Amino acid sequence: MTSATAVERSGKERSASGRAGRSGRAGRPGGPLDHGAWFLVLPALIPILVLSVGPLLYGVALAFTDAQSGRTEPTEWIGTLNFQDLLHDTLFWDSFGIGLLWAVGVTVPQFALALGLALLLNQNLRFRWLARALAIIPWAMPEVVVGIMWRLVYNADAGILNETVRDLGLGEGRDWLTGLATALPAVIVVGIWAGMPQTTVALLAGLQNTPRELHEAAALDGAGAWRRFRTVTWPALRPVALAITALNLIWNFNSFALVYVLTSGGPGGRTRLPMLFAYEEAFRYGQFGYAAAMGCVMVAVIAVLLSLQLVGRLRQGEDGR
Repeated sequence: MTSATAVERSGKERSASGRAGRSGRAGRPGGPLDHGAWFLVLPALIPILVLSVGPLLYGVALAFTDAQSGRTEPTEWIGTLNFQDLLHDTLFWDSFGIGLLWAVGVTVPQFALALGLALLLNQNLRFRWLARALAIIPWAMPEVVVGIMWRLVYNADAGILNETVRDLGLGEGRDWLTGLATALPAVIVVGIWAGMPQTTVALLAGLQNTPRELHEAAALDGAGAWRRFRTVTWPALRPVALAITALNLIWNFNSFALVYVLTSGGPGGRTRLPMLFAYEEAFRYGQFGYAAAMGCVMVAVIAVLLSLQLVGRLRQGEDGR
């Protein structure tokens, strides 16, 4: 072996060992970089653990006890007795059905209206900036304020809705929030109005990320507005649409403040969502353990919805590859 060959081989070996050492140091867990990353994450992680994970675990543990308000005896562990009672509680399952009806009844029209509004706001209109600002006003209002405002709109005596009905000669109006047939539809309308801005903003962001060149090319090929939407706009918008729809279902199923201010679950339980039912069991009747069991069931439902969304996103990512 010549000296030149030996030098070249030695240089290659040193280079390979240097690369291996660098990759080993960079990939070694517990290195200085990992410790620094943990210090950066801790300020955000501690509030989540204290304010979210901690109460969640406490609520799960409470569901297996007979905790009640005003109880003088120590709280005892009763196993799955609360869940067994819950399986035979027709009032809870009625509220569960109302919650699903509310969530779907709000989410589906909300998405359809928000999609139309997002398509409109994506056009090159005059004062488009003002229209976009006005469109998100309901999103900026607290749910309690929205509920009070719509209670005034639905007021049987001086509400603007009944006044309009009378002015148009369509009758004397009605008490929308206390009628057995009108309470839930009236509350659904408020839910659609209150939640539509966030869906509109998400869809508008997705529309703006769609390359304009694709629309221009489709128009040059003679594609009409509907065909351009079906072949260009919707495929690009579908990931955003799936994500925001899943989140809206979860948010709407967990609604509390808006419905509580509007109807407090009445009349006759027609708008009693699961969250309202659990609230009444805990803070009106003092059954903390039983209410915690209801919360566990709702957490399980939300976990299933999140899992379905995650599976859908993963499948979509695989199809994209």
